[in-house]
Amino acid sequence: MRGARFGGQECPAVERASRFDAARVDPAGARGHVGPAMERLPADPSLRDIRAWPFEEAAKVADRASVKAKGTALFETGYGPSGLPHIGTFGEVARTTWVRRAFERLTGMPSRLLAFSDDMDALRKVPDNVPNPELLRAHLGRPVSRIPDPFGTHESYGAHNNARLRAFLEAFGFEFEFASSTDYYSSGRFDQALLRMLAVHEEVRQVILPTLGPDRRATYSPFLPIHPKTGIVMQVPMEEVRPEAGTVVWRDPETGERFETPVTGGHVKAQWKADWALRWYALGVDYEMSGKDLIDSVKLSSAICRVLGGEPPVGFTYELFLDAQGQKISKSKGNGLTIEEWLRYAPPESLSLFMYQQPGRAKRLHFDVIPRATDEYLANVEKLRTGNDPANPAWHIHDGALPNGAGSPITFTLLLNLAVAANAETPEMLWGYLRRHAPEATPEASPMLAVLVERASAYYRDMVKPTKRFRPASEPEREALLHLAELLRENQPRIEALPAAERPAAIQDLVYDAGRREPFLQPGKDPSRPGVSRAWFAAIYQVLLGQEEGPRFGGFVALYGIPETIALIEGTLNRSADAA
Repeated sequence: MRGARFGGQECPAVERASRFDAARVDPAGARGHVGPAMERLPADPSLRDIRAWPFEEAAKVADRASVKAKGTALFETGYGPSGLPHIGTFGEVARTTWVRRAFERLTGMPSRLLAFSDDMDALRKVPDNVPNPELLRAHLGRPVSRIPDPFGTHESYGAHNNARLRAFLEAFGFEFEFASSTDYYSSGRFDQALLRMLAVHEEVRQVILPTLGPDRRATYSPFLPIHPKTGIVMQVPMEEVRPEAGTVVWRDPETGERFETPVTGGHVKAQWKADWALRWYALGVDYEMSGKDLIDSVKLSSAICRVLGGEPPVGFTYELFLDAQGQKISKSKGNGLTIEEWLRYAPPESLSLFMYQQPGRAKRLHFDVIPRATDEYLANVEKLRTGNDPANPAWHIHDGALPNGAGSPITFTLLLNLAVAANAETPEMLWGYLRRHAPEATPEASPMLAVLVERASAYYRDMVKPTKRFRPASEPEREALLHLAELLRENQPRIEALPAAERPAAIQDLVYDAGRREPFLQPGKDPSRPGVSRAWFAAIYQVLLGQEEGPRFGGFVALYGIPETIALIEGTLNRSADAA
C-alpha cells in the first residue's frame, strides 16, 4: 500500500500497524490524508493482459466514458461510524487501493480515494463496547454526529469514531481523503443532488416500493427529515412534496404537529439506499466495492442513481468471511478474528496477502490461517525478487517495488515448529537457537525475521502450546524414528561440513531414507528407491511436535540442531514407553 514501505526498518507505518489497537489508538490530530501523492507514471495498456483481479477491475474503470472525459477517477469506500473500524474496513480499503493503483498504472491518469463516513446516520442501538452507555441511550435516533461523545474526547460520538477511522487508515499507510456525510449535507455540497431527488421523488419511490412490506410501503420516502425540535431522524410519510419550494411537508406522529422542511442545508438526510445513490450522483464516484450482503442494495442504489441522471460506479462484490466451522461471522456471536488479534501473531503484510487472494470467494478467517498466509506472503516476496511480475500479489501489496528488508530467510511455520520443539515462549529463546544454527539470520540482515520471531513466540505461547496433542508412536513409527536418530548421529560430521545452504536437503534425504520401510512405502519413479508416503511425515510431526503437519523436516533439523533433534526423538520415545 502506498505510503507504507512494508517489510523493513524503513516502514514506520507498518511498525505502527503492527502495534495497532483500535480501542487504544490516540485519534487526536489524525490528518485524514496519508502518504505522498503517487508519482505519475506513463500509461501501460499492456497491463490489461495481466491475469490479476486488480487490473481486471481497473480496466472496467478505465473504460467508463466519464473517466475518459474527466481524465481522472474517484474511488470510494464507506464507513459506518456507529462502531470502530475493524478487519473488514482494512480489507475494503486495501482492495480498493490495489484497484486504484492498477488504474493509475494502466492509464497514467490520477485518481482519488474518498473514505466516506455515514455520520448523518441515526444511532439505532447502543454498542456494547463503549463507556457511559446511558449517555448514548438518551440520544438514540439522532445522527451520530449530533450525539455527545461517551469517550469525552471529541465534540460528538461520530467525530470520535471518524478520528478513529483516520488514525486506523493512517497506521496502515493508506493514501486517502476523508469525507463526512454531515459536512457534505450541511455545507450544501449535496444540495443540487437533493433538489434533483426531490424533483423525481415519485420515480425514486417506485424503485424501492416493490421491495417493501405493506406497512413500510405506505410510509416510504427517500427523505428522512431531521426533527427541528428533537433532532431525531424521522422515518415518516411525506404529506406533500414541493419541488418548486425545495421542501417536504410531514407530520410528527406523536404530537400531530406539521412541519415544512427544506431538503437542503442538512435539514434532511436520504434513506440509505437513496443516500448511496445520491452520493454517487453528486460526487461522480467511479468505483466502489461492497460485500455480498449488499448485492440487492447495490442494484437498487444503481437504479436510483440512473433516475437522478447519473451513472452508477463500477462495482465489485467481495465475499464475506466465515469462521473455523464455515459459519458466517457475527459480531454478536464473537466468532470472528479481530485485526488486533491478527497483528499480534503476524505482520500486516500477511493480512494484506489474505485480503488479496480470491476476494470473490468465501474464506475462513480464524487463527489457523495466519501461519499459512504469512508463509504464502514470504513465498511471493521471493518470487518477486526473481521477476517483477504484476500478477504477483506481493507486487500489489508493495505497489510494484519491494522495500529494503522485505522477506525472511526462515519461514513462519519453521519458526513455529522450532518454538514447539524448544518450548520457546519468548523471542529471546528463539534467537538463541537461530544464533547457534543460523548465524547469518540476524535482525540487521532481515528486519522481517525480527518481526516473525516476535510474532511466532506469541503465537506458540497463546495458540499452540495450550492445544498441543502428542500421540504415542506405533511400533513401525518407533522403529523408523529411532533409525532416523541413528542416521543423523552417523552423518552429523558430514552434514556439518557442508555449506549451510546445502544442509537442509542433505538432512531431508536422511528423513526419506529412514521412512523407506513398511508401512510408509509407496511406488516411486525408481523401483529400487521407493517413495515415502505422507503418513511418515505426519507421524514425525504428530509424535515429536504435537502438530498435524509442518514444513520440510530437514529444514527444521538444520535450524534446531542435529544433537537437539536426536535428543528430541529419543526423549519423546522414552517418555512414551515409560507412560505405557
